[in-house]
Amino acid sequence: MTRVSLFDYDLPEDLIAAVPAARRDESRLMVLDREGGATAHRRFFDLPDLLRAGDLLVMNDARVLPVRLSARRATGGAVEVLLVRPEGAERRWLAMLRSSGSLREGEALAGEEGAPDVTLVEKRGEGYWTVEVAGPLSGGRMPLPPYIVRQRRRQGLPEQMPELDAERYQTVYARRDGAVAAPTAGLHFTDALLGRVRQRGVEARTLSLLVGPGTFRPVKCEEVEDHALDAEFYHLPRETAEAVQAALSEGRRVIATGTTTCRVLEQVARTGRYEEHEDWTNLFIYPPFEFRAVGALITNFHLPRSTLLMLVAAFAGRERVLAAYERAVREGYRFYSYGDAMFIA
Repeated sequence: MTRVSLFDYDLPEDLIAAVPAARRDESRLMVLDREGGATAHRRFFDLPDLLRAGDLLVMNDARVLPVRLSARRATGGAVEVLLVRPEGAERRWLAMLRSSGSLREGEALAGEEGAPDVTLVEKRGEGYWTVEVAGPLSGGRMPLPPYIVRQRRRQGLPEQMPELDAERYQTVYARRDGAVAAPTAGLHFTDALLGRVRQRGVEARTLSLLVGPGTFRPVKCEEVEDHALDAEFYHLPRETAEAVQAALSEGRRVIATGTTTCRVLEQVARTGRYEEHEDWTNLFIYPPFEFRAVGALITNFHLPRSTLLMLVAAFAGRERVLAAYERAVREGYRFYSYGDAMFIA
């Protein structure tokens, strides 16, 4: 059994990024050699120099919708509603609710700030509900992680920056609606940078994994093996499936942009389904783990004790990753969703 505490580290609060870099590709980029542990410090716009002809770069094109709604109970109490995914029936959604009081089935919530009214249909446990949304989605906000909002409050910044977040909490290649969090490793790419990547002879393909809140659910158990990931929906296009299979058969490097992309690639490597398909995955990657598809990883800096950090540790080694994180703290790297990035190869 593996103790969750082995994936802890100390992070000064002021290194949590409240806003993104002025330009996407100006984020800092730590380069980590996963074999020897050596690090180098670059900028994200240097990424093409780290790639080689024949590499296959795979990115998650999930698009985040403004599905965080503000509502009020008949008593006047505030409720925050995060719509996670449609539940089949028209206007019914799986949602996460946060309220200071106890909510009850059948309760009607009045939408605020232009948001539609919401009726609570069924309690599902662990903060999840089936809800019915009265009318089209409107008045919603981008579902920023709470640590961004807290850091803005701490720095005296507006908690909500709608114009900034609508653009920057979204990748430039986002296409498929339905994620409740951005695949943040891809936030650093610009169209021009992707053009330079292709000019290097690198093939770029996309897949979709609709990131759900379970990806960021805290690991509350003491042993890693006792934690379970919520299943998330993914789509693998035919062109991407064929490109990955060809790269692997020819010994070319497959580079995953983000932990979400990595999980889909490793799921497919285990099923052998190298054709277009849609499915759900709850693949939980932690050390030790045999990577069968991914040869290099682009990723951000993740929260202590998180499943995302565990995946990175499985890829590059726990001690090497935590040592790299210590260097990042000393060098003043910016952490989490709006922060800097790593290239691990």
